[in-house]
Amino acid sequence: MGAVIRYDANDRLTISGIECNCGLTHCLPTQDIYVGRNLLPKIPQYIRSRGLGTRCVLVADQNTYPLAGERVEQALLSAGFTVVRCVIRRDGVMDPDELACGEVLLSIQPETEFLVAVGSGSITDTTRVNATRCKLPFVSVGTAPSMDGYTSVVAPLLLRGVKIHRTGECPEIIVCDTDVLRTAPLSMVCSGVGDVLGKYIAKADWMLGSVINGEVYCDVCGEIVTEAIEKLLQNIPEIRARTEKGIRILIEALLLAGVTIMIVGHTRAVASVEHNIAHYWEMMQLLHGNHPPAHGASVGVATLLVWPMFTRFTAEDLSRLDLAAIQARRLTRAQREAWMLTAFEAEAAQSIMRDNQADFLPWEEQERRIRAAQSHQEEIRSILAQLPPYEKIESAMRELGAPLTAADVGVDTRLLNLSMHCAKDYRTRYTLFKLIDECGLEPEYLKDYPLVTP
Repeated sequence: MGAVIRYDANDRLTISGIECNCGLTHCLPTQDIYVGRNLLPKIPQYIRSRGLGTRCVLVADQNTYPLAGERVEQALLSAGFTVVRCVIRRDGVMDPDELACGEVLLSIQPETEFLVAVGSGSITDTTRVNATRCKLPFVSVGTAPSMDGYTSVVAPLLLRGVKIHRTGECPEIIVCDTDVLRTAPLSMVCSGVGDVLGKYIAKADWMLGSVINGEVYCDVCGEIVTEAIEKLLQNIPEIRARTEKGIRILIEALLLAGVTIMIVGHTRAVASVEHNIAHYWEMMQLLHGNHPPAHGASVGVATLLVWPMFTRFTAEDLSRLDLAAIQARRLTRAQREAWMLTAFEAEAAQSIMRDNQADFLPWEEQERRIRAAQSHQEEIRSILAQLPPYEKIESAMRELGAPLTAADVGVDTRLLNLSMHCAKDYRTRYTLFKLIDECGLEPEYLKDYPLVTP
């Protein structure tokens, strides 16, 4: 039975029908997720209904506090709550780094019972990691339909300029007031759409992982994500105009993508090689003192970049592979470590290699994967053929006015080319790019992205 998405009389999102026979343990989301108009004044009653307490720290930044934080604070104070305000102020855009995390941590008092995040990705994740470390529940009040992290259990953060991921908790309550979300600039709306469209690639890679490595693929989660994307693609004009309908469709797609993380306990349905590329751009820009592009915008551009590889692979004949030649050309451990240091630079490379030891494959495992791909070639073609035409995705992004190229998000040719070669190396998670590399096909597939290293 497929998942059924509904809203009750209080604008609370409900999900049923997530049972399937995939073999994974499915956790029905217990969080309260509200989507609707004029919801900010209702936040005190939402909190009381969950029994979170009355003493909180409210986290916002210089943009989200006047947009929604002040109204949330006043609603809480009028209802008898005690609020410690933590407004993170930066000259430019706030990053979820150790400084921001420290500001929130130092605002938490022994008597604090819960946290309230008023913002989108950076504020939510900064609050999430503090809530998790301090064993406190938190409430997320969304201010932009720009990313799928409201319902996530992972916090992407920055530590000394390096992109890291830390396990976190999902908010007890998520409030998405569409009156607030509609005020988000079009660039943030485009970012949200880019993040959603990348789920097509994530789903395909997850299914490939199932074929090659026996990963458990959940049909229900795949269906939830696919239906949300297709509904979004049917309503691009509404989303561009930031109508009530369009913004509801976009934020619902982002929320439901995040719900799949809660259902199966990992991010396989929502992030893969397209996210690896986006994270790499963000990391490298930060390491060199530049502000990174918006995450979702990067994901959207990266999705367009990798899509032709997926299309091309549907016609690939893996029977032509010369395994002896592939084995002879494979990198030694020392060569791979040298490549990682070149591609990611010292601190990031050491961190990534430490967290992804399984990527140092022995030849026996690489050969097993190649032979698995050869024996399941038709199944792989069938998976990749499920992707809609590239033109459909590119047209939707163009109609929206979203960035379409790496240059559009401030990524130069050298960084672009490097990212295409090291996208497979960012994490152990199996992707088509890993399969292409392990089959010795990377030089063919990435010939238009020549490496120019120092």
